[in-house]
Amino acid sequence: MERRYNFNAGPSALPQDVLSHAQSELLNYQQQGMSIMEFSHRSKEYQRIHDGANELLRELLKIPDDYEVLFLQGGASLQFSMIPMNLLHQGYMANYLLTGSWSQKALTEAQKIGETYIGGSSKEADFKRIPDLNALKYGENDAYVHLTSNNTIHGTQWKSFPQRKESRFIADMSSDILSRSLPIDQFGLIYAGAQKNLGPAGVTVVILKKDLLSEIPDNLPTMLDYRTHVDKKSLYNTPPSFAIYMLSLVLEWTKKKGGLKEIEKMNAEKTKLLYTTIDGSKGFYSGTAEADSRSSMNVTFTLPSKELEDLFLKEAEEEGFVGLKGHRSVGGCRASIYNAVPLNSVKALSDFMHTFHHKHNI
Repeated sequence: MERRYNFNAGPSALPQDVLSHAQSELLNYQQQGMSIMEFSHRSKEYQRIHDGANELLRELLKIPDDYEVLFLQGGASLQFSMIPMNLLHQGYMANYLLTGSWSQKALTEAQKIGETYIGGSSKEADFKRIPDLNALKYGENDAYVHLTSNNTIHGTQWKSFPQRKESRFIADMSSDILSRSLPIDQFGLIYAGAQKNLGPAGVTVVILKKDLLSEIPDNLPTMLDYRTHVDKKSLYNTPPSFAIYMLSLVLEWTKKKGGLKEIEKMNAEKTKLLYTTIDGSKGFYSGTAEADSRSSMNVTFTLPSKELEDLFLKEAEEEGFVGLKGHRSVGGCRASIYNAVPLNSVKALSDFMHTFHHKHNI
C-alpha cells in the first residue's frame, strides 16, 4: 500500500519504522503470546516499557535530576486546569503570555481558579508574531509565567525564551517538544500532549521541578494533584499503556536518528525548503507569520483568493497530500512538518506547490 503524504496538525504523522515495529509485535509482544495492550500495567513486561520511556526521555531532553517526569492523561487541555489548581494560590497572580488560541484557552481555565493577568500578547498583530521579549511585563506576586512555545494555528514559535531569575516559567510544548534542544532548567514545569512529536494521542508528558511539590495544597482531588502521580510513578490508576509503548518506540527512533541535534538539523532543512518555496513565489503564496517568528513545525500560508486555495487543497488531496487545510478559525493552508514527516514528503509538497503556481499564476 502506498502511504499518503501526511501533513496533519495532530494527531500527526508517526515514523513509518515505528508503525512497522508496532505492527510486527501487535499480536505477540516479544514472543509472550499477547499484545502489549493486554498486559497488566503492574506486570514486569509493562514496567520495563514504562520505566524505559521515562529514562529515554530524560536522556534525549537532558532533564536534570531535580525534575520529575510524569505520564498523565487528559491532554494539554487538562493541564490548563491542573497547573493553576496546584500552583496558583491566594495572594498570587498567574501571568499569561498570549500568542494564539491555545494560550488563550490556558488563560481562560486559570481565570476560573485564581487571579490572572496578561504579561504580553501579540493579539493586536493577529498573532502573526511572538511578543517582544523586552516588552514583557512581570509582577512581584507572579505565581508563574505561562507561555505556549509553538502556535500550531498561526504558525509562530518562540525562538528563544524569556529569562528572569525571579520568575517561574511554565510552557505548553505540545507541538514542538523533541524538535530541538531545550533549556529545561529555565522552566519550573513543561507539559506536552503526545500527538505531535511524541506518539499517538492518549498520553501527556509533564516535566516538573521537584521543589514545586511542596507548594501544592492538600485539598485537591486525588487525580488532579501532581504529588499523587509522582508518589505512584504515574501508575496511580491504569495508564494509557499502549500510548506509552508507542511513545517509547518514538523515543528509540529519535535516538537512532542521532538525538535532538540531528533531529533539529533535519527539521531546519524541511523548514527552509518550504519557506523558500513560499518566499520565492512572488506573492502567489504568502506566509502568514512574520519572518522572525516563523514556526519550524507548522508552516502557514495563503493563496491569492479563496477559490485558488480551495482548488489548491482539492488538487493536493488528489495527489496524495492530506492535512493541508488551515485551522477553521483562520483559514488558509498549513503544512505541519513534525519530526516524523520525512524530507521526501516535504520535497514532494514543494514540487507540487511549484507546479500549481505555474499552472494557475495570475
